[in-house]
Amino acid sequence: MQKIMGYVRRAVQEFGLIEKGDKIAVGISGGKDSLVLLSALAGMRRFEAFDYDIVAVTIDPGFNGTQNNYDAVARLCDRLQVPFSLVHTQIGEIVFDIRKEPNPCSLCANMRRGALHDAAKAAGCNKLALGHHNDDVIETFMMNLLKEGRIGCFSPKTHLDRKDITVIRPLVFAPESQVSAACKRNDLEVVKSVCPADKTTVRQQTKEFLADMERRDKGVKQRIFSALRKSGIDGWGYPDRQ
Repeated sequence: MQKIMGYVRRAVQEFGLIEKGDKIAVGISGGKDSLVLLSALAGMRRFEAFDYDIVAVTIDPGFNGTQNNYDAVARLCDRLQVPFSLVHTQIGEIVFDIRKEPNPCSLCANMRRGALHDAAKAAGCNKLALGHHNDDVIETFMMNLLKEGRIGCFSPKTHLDRKDITVIRPLVFAPESQVSAACKRNDLEVVKSVCPADKTTVRQQTKEFLADMERRDKGVKQRIFSALRKSGIDGWGYPDRQ
């Protein structure tokens, strides 16, 4: 986990993600990314330079009309001494059964984000940490470019005025391969996704496209990330160039 914490410290320093006295809700889906993020943020609390509180928040979408089992997340939170809040919703039923969305991911993501923001505020948090890693950044940039014809990406730090909460992404420098390795090394128990659209999304297609490009031309993903940072858009600029 030391290497992951190194990536997190770099993101905190370059983008000003965490300040003294913050209370941070960590969004936990049960996947490897959010579990590794939670473990890293919990571990960093022992360093004097980091003075913040964290709580773990899980939004259960209720896919297939049933509540998913997050006992593994509860056990991890207990081990890390992090309060855990589980919110059951009917998002899956609304998206797949009632609305029967042909492209469900956008609506589902929006509804889950809204529920997560509300849960973070209810827990008294001023910040919400999400587990997007470096590969997510590159994939989102390419999806916006190739699918929407625009240059942009989510930001490493965003203040939501309407909710009065700041969303931070401390893993943005961590490659997915390192996140996966940390998950395995630390025996983190992943909660399997039961989403009906899992592995069939545009993001999965983009991930496979980029993997193929990387095999053909090693380093292409990091060159894309470097281009994003040099552009300075959406808060991605280098601190010394702003």
